[in-house]
Amino acid sequence: MEFAVITLYFYQLMLKPLSEYKAVLFDLDGVLVDMTHGHYEALNEALGLFGYQIGEDDHIKVYNGLPTKEKLRIMSERNQLPEALHGIIRKQKKIYTKKQIEINCKPDYSKILLLSYLKSKKLKLACCSNAIQESVEEMLEKTMLKGYFDLVLGNDVGYKPKPAPDIYLAAMKQLDLKPSECLIVEDAEHGVKAALASGGEVIRVKGFKDVDLNLFS
Repeated sequence: MEFAVITLYFYQLMLKPLSEYKAVLFDLDGVLVDMTHGHYEALNEALGLFGYQIGEDDHIKVYNGLPTKEKLRIMSERNQLPEALHGIIRKQKKIYTKKQIEINCKPDYSKILLLSYLKSKKLKLACCSNAIQESVEEMLEKTMLKGYFDLVLGNDVGYKPKPAPDIYLAAMKQLDLKPSECLIVEDAEHGVKAALASGGEVIRVKGFKDVDLNLFS
C-alpha cells in the first residue's frame, strides 16, 4: 500500500496543469467502479463448476487487470486448466459477472462529481477497459456514469488487451488527440504499463477509493 501511495504522489508531481490536457482516459475496474473482486468471484464461480479456481494471491500478483481470455490462457499454460473448457467457462463467467455487477455497481457520487467537474473544464472523457464492451457499458450505466463519456472501449472490439497500449492508442486516435494531450488514470500493473506505453501521462491510483476530485487538486 505504501508503494502505491508514493507512486500516486510521484505521478502528481510530474503532471502538467489540468488546463494543458484535452482528455482524461480512465480504466474502469478498480478506478471508476469497485468490481475488481467481483470479477475474481465471477471467474472462480465459473471455474468452480469444473473443480478449478484461482487463489487470491495469484489473482493479485498475476491476473488482476487481465481479460478473462488471457487469464484462462495463462492457467492452461501453467497446466492448471484444460483448453477445451475455455469456451464454456467464458460463457458462464459472463453470466456470473452480470450478477456481480448487480451487487457491486452502485452510483458513487464522488465519481459523478469528478466526471461532472472534468466535463465542466471542456475535457473529453474516455473509458478504456480490459472487460468486454457489454460489461463495461452495463457497469457505467448502473453507476450513472455512462453519459459523461465521449468514448467507451472494451477489450473485445478488436484491440490487444492491456498491457499492450492498443486500446489507449485507439482512444487517442478516435478522439483526434496526441498522447501528450491525454491524462490516463489507472490502478493495476498491466493497465499502468499500457498507459505508459501509449505515451500519455499517467496517474496511478491504489484503488477505487482514491478516485475523486483530490486527484486534480
